[in-house]
Amino acid sequence: MSASDSAFVTPSCFAQLDQLSLKDIIRLQAQLEQELKRRFERSLVLLFSDMVGSTSYFQRFGDAAGRQLQQLHLDLLEVAVLAHDGRIVDTAGDGAFLVFEDSGQALRVIQQVQEQLSEQNLGRARPHQLQLRMGLHWGRVLSDGQSVSGDAVNFCARVVASAEPGEVRLSREAFQELPAAWRVQCRPLAPVLLKDVAAAVELMAFDWRDRSVFPTHVLIGDAKEPQALPLLDIISFGRLREHEGVPANDVVLSHADPMQALQISRWHFELRRGAQGMVLRALSDSATLVDGQPAPKGRDVPVRVGCRIDVANALSLRLLAPLPCHAADADQTLVSMSRMRLDLSAVAAAGPLTGEIPAGTRRAGS
Repeated sequence: MSASDSAFVTPSCFAQLDQLSLKDIIRLQAQLEQELKRRFERSLVLLFSDMVGSTSYFQRFGDAAGRQLQQLHLDLLEVAVLAHDGRIVDTAGDGAFLVFEDSGQALRVIQQVQEQLSEQNLGRARPHQLQLRMGLHWGRVLSDGQSVSGDAVNFCARVVASAEPGEVRLSREAFQELPAAWRVQCRPLAPVLLKDVAAAVELMAFDWRDRSVFPTHVLIGDAKEPQALPLLDIISFGRLREHEGVPANDVVLSHADPMQALQISRWHFELRRGAQGMVLRALSDSATLVDGQPAPKGRDVPVRVGCRIDVANALSLRLLAPLPCHAADADQTLVSMSRMRLDLSAVAAAGPLTGEIPAGTRRAGS
């Protein structure tokens, strides 16, 4: 029987490819695909971690400083992976690609990296702080124990590219692999259009910080709606909008009365996020009160959800945190997007705030 008469093409046929018939080649292709899947296809949790603004940082501070920031990123990942398992598959430029056997490992790595990064950033000058965006996905890939490839890898890269600076995003597939204890730390996002993906996809954001400890929103003056705090480890508040062509404050404070507005310092205070909690550091000699108590200039005063901050007897702020609707499964949680609300009970109990503020101005992320 010739090779062309057989329903199964033997390995010896590889030596005589030019003699195979069309049927033989099609059969061989099917056999190779089956063998490839049998030996190398598996499900993995995929994580991309990218530095924010690395190109502009290299241009501004040079190759040596840029390379040091890259190394800090990789060192944080390596320490966390060693502690919680997983594997760094590739590092290229300002990004890293990691894989895990389960999603719990991946989130523990993310949480450790972000906590240690917050502590590192508190000791670094503002322009030299490292900020990351991360993306998590679960799917079928091809892996020989070293390289990892497949459409799921490409999709994960698009998820991380869609994330805001400082944000951790998860695909629906990654979310569905999470234990319930981790799901309650995720909140649904509006459907997102990803590059080269025809339809908008449902993504989640992982809030690695404890919402009962870390404020995520601020209600300022007579504003009807609170605004989200920037995802930065040091958030500056003050009257000055711009300094030497760049934004001066992450949140610009103002007042309808020009004389009252002048009581607010150009740089008035900072909110500083550490691994264990948030503190306020006053930058001005003008009065700053936290829950009615003076915050001395240069000293760290702990703040929490519900705290009231009075600025120069001109403006009052309230620190808040969102209360996303938790659900037992992914479908219910993703549908709950429209029901997300903010906890304003502390504001109602404390009475009205004073002063006004226009929309806050934040530093632009890259």
